[in-house]
Amino acid sequence: MKNHITPLIETKNLEKVYFKKKASVKALDGINLTALKGEFLAIIGRSGSGKTTLLTILGGIDRPTSGEIKFEGKLLGNFSNRDLAILRREKIGFIFQTFNLLPSFTVFENVESALIHSGLTKDRIQYKVAALLDLFELSEMSNRLPLELSVGQQQKVAIARALVKDPTIILADEPTGEMDPITSREILEKLIELNQKSKITLIIASHGKSMHSDADRTLFIKAGRIVSQKEAGY
Repeated sequence: MKNHITPLIETKNLEKVYFKKKASVKALDGINLTALKGEFLAIIGRSGSGKTTLLTILGGIDRPTSGEIKFEGKLLGNFSNRDLAILRREKIGFIFQTFNLLPSFTVFENVESALIHSGLTKDRIQYKVAALLDLFELSEMSNRLPLELSVGQQQKVAIARALVKDPTIILADEPTGEMDPITSREILEKLIELNQKSKITLIIASHGKSMHSDADRTLFIKAGRIVSQKEAGY
């Protein structure tokens, strides 16, 4: 594990229950985890194991049914919806398997959209967007629409959009699930590079067990419970 002692995220007995008609489904069942600043944490589990639900709660998109979650030592349960929106905007970058790009926006505009409420000058915004498009080799496609790109290129745009606001943490849900192995590895290596150089905390949820060889720690989740943990080198 990396030599960090300050927790960025801590959860205690985290539970999430969904109610459907007269039935209830427990998506998370007593999750206790800690994510350290600058750490690469992988969460591995099959479809339906609770990975996505966990990420949405860690990122303040959803609230738990019970239990606690702290972000930088602050209880998110005490946050208003507005406070959570500010936290997501300023501290958290999300990468989804479905990309969630705006179809009528160009590549440049999609990345730029993450900085609408940033308070940065127009010149500074354009500089930051252009720099990330260059990093991901997308500069020549800046005026294209998402549907004119390959799957891998669309995901690169989504990653650039997540990174352009300089987040404290990146939460990625199956970020390479729809890609061929070569493109998948390329994108994973780029995320790892950013984690190591910029010290951005990286949490990736995946069904692929191979990812744990790159992570500082791997948590295996099953039926909403963390069933085991593995550290790098073991």
